[in-house]
Amino acid sequence: MTQEERHEITLVVNGVARQARVPARRLLSDALRHDLGLTGTHVGCEHGVCGCCTVLLDGEPVRSCLTFAVTVDGRELTTVEGLAGPGGMSPVQRAFAECHGLQCGFCTPGFLCTVTAFLRDNPSPTDDDVIEGISGNLCRCTGYQNIVKAVHRAAELMAEESE
Repeated sequence: MTQEERHEITLVVNGVARQARVPARRLLSDALRHDLGLTGTHVGCEHGVCGCCTVLLDGEPVRSCLTFAVTVDGRELTTVEGLAGPGGMSPVQRAFAECHGLQCGFCTPGFLCTVTAFLRDNPSPTDDDVIEGISGNLCRCTGYQNIVKAVHRAAELMAEESE
């Protein structure tokens, strides 16, 4: 049996350049979790349906379970570990905690990354906007009402910070 060829990649993860040697078929979710030790990114369905593995690639949400790590060499990634600022939790993280927008927490990292990008692009969303914005992330625990409340609360917190 021959060993699979590995490729040297550099990813700027949460503002820090990180290197890894990965097989061509290594998924970004696996590279983050197993090669870089960033276990905040969760893997749920492994088909891109649930959104648990969502990270920000150059600021845009992507499914890390559908993305090969070698294809993002040299790009910037933000994982759930990188959302908090130097002062603690981000407004989105604070809002999810305040509004009980999480229960078991498995889907939460994907929601946090998705909502961070969503509110950057739509800082004053309607209920319909929020429902559409989070429609690619599945939660089996909350029933979504508190997640929707958390998105609106995060928008309020972000508006307060920018005043």
